[in-house]
Amino acid sequence: IPYVGTLTDIEDHQPKVSYRFELSPNYPNPFNPATRINYEIAAQGIAPVQVRLTVYNVLGQRVKTLVNARQKAGVHSVTFNGAQLPSGVYFARLQSGSKVAVQKMILMK
Repeated sequence: IPYVGTLTDIEDHQPKVSYRFELSPNYPNPFNPATRINYEIAAQGIAPVQVRLTVYNVLGQRVKTLVNARQKAGVHSVTFNGAQLPSGVYFARLQSGSKVAVQKMILMK
């Protein structure tokens, strides 16, 4: 039997436009050696936006650039592996246009 949907059914399956800019806390935290960083990019028109996700140590030195690319609005996720780094506090910094968010991460070995 073929499925006959309604207009409401079609609308419910449309992708949602993201209007939020958010850097979620990494999980797990503390971590050893890897952690997952989730973030959400807000829509700025229909074109992808430039996104940069960078990890810094407590001295403000860049440790690793995880993302430096144009991305579509929505929820994204990346894994940070700190296996080659010493234990300590690190900061994930997300930037998209003039918007910036920072989260503290703890690497424990």
